[in-house]
Amino acid sequence: MPQPTGAVKAQPPVVQEYQPWAAFLSYLVPGLGQIYQGRVAKGILFLVCVYGLFFYGMALGSWKNVYLGDTMERNNPLDLPRLLANLYNRPQFLGQFWVGIAAWPAILQYNRFDKNAEADPVLGTFERQPYESRAPAAGPQGLYEAPNDWPGKTVNELQIEGDKTWDLAWVYTVIAGVLNVLIIYDALAGPAFGVEREPKPAPQEEKKGTGPLA
Repeated sequence: MPQPTGAVKAQPPVVQEYQPWAAFLSYLVPGLGQIYQGRVAKGILFLVCVYGLFFYGMALGSWKNVYLGDTMERNNPLDLPRLLANLYNRPQFLGQFWVGIAAWPAILQYNRFDKNAEADPVLGTFERQPYESRAPAAGPQGLYEAPNDWPGKTVNELQIEGDKTWDLAWVYTVIAGVLNVLIIYDALAGPAFGVEREPKPAPQEEKKGTGPLA
């Protein structure tokens, strides 16, 4: 008995082969794993979208909203180890981290942070823990306070002057990192397999000399 038109052709089950190297490449640079797999257009699309979202968010935040601060001494209610306490105080970085090497300067700045210096000798202030407020004109400078005559903007000043822009800016960077998690999985699982359908059967011609009128 012929199968219905357009029926799905029975196929042996496809063995899923995961590609961890491609997934790692897409972690480093969004879409790089897809380009490595030969899905160039898809990889470039991922690269432009994720990096566009991430760096646009950084620009909105005056390039001071991607960082991991060393704030354990000020706030550690759960008595966590230093790194976990700092991540607890700055959970946004848990999302920003997944954007790949674009967030690595924040890790280097965290490990090389010098509270007595205004900038890192190599990276400058890029993804460095920013000053949160400005020290008063008279009195000692606090640990997270900028000198009173410092020409830049502190986090408090950016939040006050920019209304909701500061919060929207870091949200963009977090969304970019979370989106790259999906891109990493796409590279890990590889291209999707399509389902082959049987071609439509050709119409059968009536045999001559048969039928009720023969």
